[in-house]
Amino acid sequence: MNFAMIYKNVEVREPVEIEANRQVSKLEKLLKSYAPDAVQLHASFEKQARKPEYSSTLNLSLPSGTLHSVGTGSDICRSLKTAFAELCTQIKKHQSRLRHDSEWKRKRPRSPVLA
Repeated sequence: MNFAMIYKNVEVREPVEIEANRQVSKLEKLLKSYAPDAVQLHASFEKQARKPEYSSTLNLSLPSGTLHSVGTGSDICRSLKTAFAELCTQIKKHQSRLRHDSEWKRKRPRSPVLA
């Protein structure tokens, strides 16, 4: 997986990189079926100008589509965690659509009708 980070108005970088690498290792477990060179993740961290708030933006490019997630929080690590959590749910949903999981669900047996 190719991973790139961009910082805008953010001074603290070391804890962000540690947390981002930990979250990327979790994503790699979900994306085992894709070739490592075909997956690209771009992260952007930004401090809001007029608010004491941070925002994290993640763009994941897969061969089958592109996923985008945004996380905001009072500190940068919290915003990063929310963005990665949203991205994980999007990956799971995207993979279930590719597998056509909704078509393979078993239908429940009908209950007998009493006359």
